[in-house]
Amino acid sequence: MIAPGTTRQDASRPARESAPRTARESAPRTAREKARAELTREVKDVARRLIERDGAAALSLREVSREMGMGASTLYRYFRNRDELLTALIIDAFSQLGGAAEEAEAAARRAGADCGARWLAACRAVRGWALEHPHEFALVYGSPVSGYEAPGDTIGPATRINRVLAAILADAMGSGELRPPASVLPGPRLIAPEVLRSYAAPPPPYEDLIERSLVLWISLIGTISFELFGHLHNTVTDYAAYFDAAVTISAQCAGLDVARDVA
Repeated sequence: MIAPGTTRQDASRPARESAPRTARESAPRTAREKARAELTREVKDVARRLIERDGAAALSLREVSREMGMGASTLYRYFRNRDELLTALIIDAFSQLGGAAEEAEAAARRAGADCGARWLAACRAVRGWALEHPHEFALVYGSPVSGYEAPGDTIGPATRINRVLAAILADAMGSGELRPPASVLPGPRLIAPEVLRSYAAPPPPYEDLIERSLVLWISLIGTISFELFGHLHNTVTDYAAYFDAAVTISAQCAGLDVARDVA
């Protein structure tokens, strides 16, 4: 049978004649894709340096193009506007941060660590990434950028840390490592319905575990932010030890015991 749109003359040609032509046609596309990916990475790297120098609020595609020595019209082929570039940077930061927590937790789990040690390993990884990338951490957890509204595709990367910590608490609940609360928070629920739908409902007596988990996440990000932004200066003598103590205390409030002497 002859395929639609194919002449009998085309159909009579050996198949091997068309293969080289297909390869030749695909090679430029592959090269263009590689070049586009490389330039996209370069644009984001320059944007990160500008944010470090001038702050996220001052970021503009025109300034990025000036730093790169290219016309602004060329840059608009990669990012339509400043907000699209900011979104790409935010997704990268959340993804790297979440990846650090996931890798640390998985390594601890493979080593046979209990849930408390897995919790501490994940929290330490988040802090470690933040200390290495303070401006990117500030981009996602610092002051909002004026005029920018994050689109929905940032939600998945932004919740990767939450899901790591939630999985640890769920495992602790299943293994009996999570102590039941002395009293459950009174109703109504304090978490938005769409968020509640994203997680399995904890069984009694852990009905308010999601609310308590949110406190743990806020404590984690808040403790790191206080350190990064200088609010613990002349107050805390050992930042790393204080961080371990803070995330341990918050975990204990949710019923998870953490041994701080874990290496």
